[in-house]
Amino acid sequence: MRLSILRHAPALTQGRLAGRRDVPADCGDRDALARVRSRIGVTDHFICSPALRCRQTADALGLRPDATDPALWEQDFGAWEGLPYADLPDLGPLTTEQLAHHRPEGGESFADLCARITPALRALTRDTLIVAHAGTVRAALSLVAGNGALSFAVAPLSLTILHRHGDQWSVEATNLPIFES
Repeated sequence: MRLSILRHAPALTQGRLAGRRDVPADCGDRDALARVRSRIGVTDHFICSPALRCRQTADALGLRPDATDPALWEQDFGAWEGLPYADLPDLGPLTTEQLAHHRPEGGESFADLCARITPALRALTRDTLIVAHAGTVRAALSLVAGNGALSFAVAPLSLTILHRHGDQWSVEATNLPIFES
């Protein structure tokens, strides 16, 4: 089974952490969207996060999801939601394990995010495209890399591809950018 995850188009956040805030996407770069559409090709099954920015990205790509899945929402950053990036707290020197279990007040940790998302990914039975968030991509990568998935960059409109053979997951590509033709 092949799992392709496309991160949504750039979120219009005015330099603030979006997380669960339902902010729109900037889908104005038609050339980039055409390159994305060409790269993802035909898909058997398409699921989308219910977030506005993901639905707008899918619509701009001319894709109609078979379903939306609330489990695919971005990480809930609780009290950090909407903060300017410059105002996010300095967590100091945390190990990857500590960072994965750090939970902002009223939010969820990366471990919580993975516990929410990975059952939905494991339940997939056929080749699937998902349009979702950086956190969703990292949760999928955690199936291979554990909490080390926190170290992966996930750019807007980048594609990450994983394969599952039985219960084993492997990574074909991550943060695959959409290059000029």
